[in-house]
Amino acid sequence: MNPHLQQLHPYPFERLRQLFTDIVPPAGRAPISLSIGEPRHASPAFVLAEIAASLDRLSNYPTTAGIPQLRQAIASWLQRRFELPAVDPDHQVLPVSGTREALFAFAQAVVSPGPDALVMSPNPFYQIYEGAALLAGATPHFINCTQDSGLLPDFASVSEQQWRQCQLLYLCSPGNPTGAVLSLAQLQQLIALAREYDFVIAGDECYSEIYFDEAAPPPGLLQACAAMGDGDYRNCVVFHSLSKRSNLPGMRSGFVAGDADILRAFALYRTYHGCAMPLHHQLGSIAAWNDEAHVIANRQLYRQKFASVLAEFDGKLAVAAPDAGFYLWPRLEASDTQFARRLYASENVIALPGSFLAREVRGVNPGANHLRLALVAEPEQCVEAARRIVRCLATL
Repeated sequence: MNPHLQQLHPYPFERLRQLFTDIVPPAGRAPISLSIGEPRHASPAFVLAEIAASLDRLSNYPTTAGIPQLRQAIASWLQRRFELPAVDPDHQVLPVSGTREALFAFAQAVVSPGPDALVMSPNPFYQIYEGAALLAGATPHFINCTQDSGLLPDFASVSEQQWRQCQLLYLCSPGNPTGAVLSLAQLQQLIALAREYDFVIAGDECYSEIYFDEAAPPPGLLQACAAMGDGDYRNCVVFHSLSKRSNLPGMRSGFVAGDADILRAFALYRTYHGCAMPLHHQLGSIAAWNDEAHVIANRQLYRQKFASVLAEFDGKLAVAAPDAGFYLWPRLEASDTQFARRLYASENVIALPGSFLAREVRGVNPGANHLRLALVAEPEQCVEAARRIVRCLATL
């Protein structure tokens, strides 16, 4: 067996299951889950219709690179969304079967294993980053995101030696779970570091299309490159998905884009990895990337939910609207695990303790005393969950 498997931590939702093992929630209250970031808004009907009309393509093997029409649709979307001068669909775009799979596989392709190899990521973080680093034969290095750093990674805490050892930096902007967004200037500072110390930046931008001001979308890593006059996107790749943007998590459709040399190596890895996207999903993806109306409507629904839920919490819970994304990241006076147990036991609401999403670094777990609340359910359920949380807070 691969010895690195023994280094993997239990996944947060397994820890949550264990946390609740001895609890029987009240039967009189319908269960509401805010723990998993699984979009529950309706999938676009026109995408489903395209998939249904293309089921005869199941008789064809898909290729790793995907069909040219999909790569072109992705390249065109990137140019529109991030104001890029050009994206080469044949060399700077690679469709993937969901970004979770791609974020993990990417480390296996780009990391040279060894005792000094570092893979850096925010802390708290999406757990795939850690597992990808460990199984690639590298050491995870976590960069704390706290109130003092504006909920963004405290890159000033990274030493020059650590930058020299860094092979891969995972960014998540907008952040999961904090919702914090890196500015164009901050992204450009990291790009300069990547080129000085020769590491790769993997920009996880899966939440980039859920934001609150239509006039101010979150900037992207490739956009920062282009603003520096670099259309080759050296050392930089981004990961995007239809899961959150288009409410299609079960379709497992996303893409990686950026530095052509890096993508060439990643495509070679994926040829052996064998995760090509089915053709009927590719055709449905083309329809989704070519349409913005459903994405705008999706954002509006999230805005309404955030406004309603934050109104319920006003003055009762230390929480603020995120910069983007669909999570709230409230701070508690009590232990996050104890409050999550009490909330489930008394109100049948499932929330994820923030400490499960982070590791202790320099004596601090930046997720401790926080909850991650995913506002993915129907608006009425989200508001009802907020009322139950307030009721539970009153019992502390």
